[in-house]
Amino acid sequence: MLKKVHVKKNDQVVVISGPSDGDHAIKGKQGKILNVFPKTGKVMVEGVAFVTKHQKPRRQGQPGGIFQKERAIDASNVMLICPKCGKATRIGHRKVETVREDGSKKIKTVRVCKRCNADID
Repeated sequence: MLKKVHVKKNDQVVVISGPSDGDHAIKGKQGKILNVFPKTGKVMVEGVAFVTKHQKPRRQGQPGGIFQKERAIDASNVMLICPKCGKATRIGHRKVETVREDGSKKIKTVRVCKRCNADID
């Protein structure tokens, strides 16, 4: 079953929950969404949460070693940063009616910043 995720790919977000001290601190960090996984309700944020991967060289000439790889965090732990006001905000939805060239109407749902009431997309 798909879970409703409030953020999309390439959104700028801030992490509002998670470890805030030590080597793995992620609370308060900002980044861009790289991937969204609606089945699990998780997102990957650029430069925020990492996992250490020990990798063996598979082919001749390929390097092996210990690599840092980004990991997914729960979507409920991130909050969207409004592109207009620049603050972390909750998201509302509004239906917008557009008229096509042939005269027919199309209703589209857009995300709205709850702080400044600006359209996000």
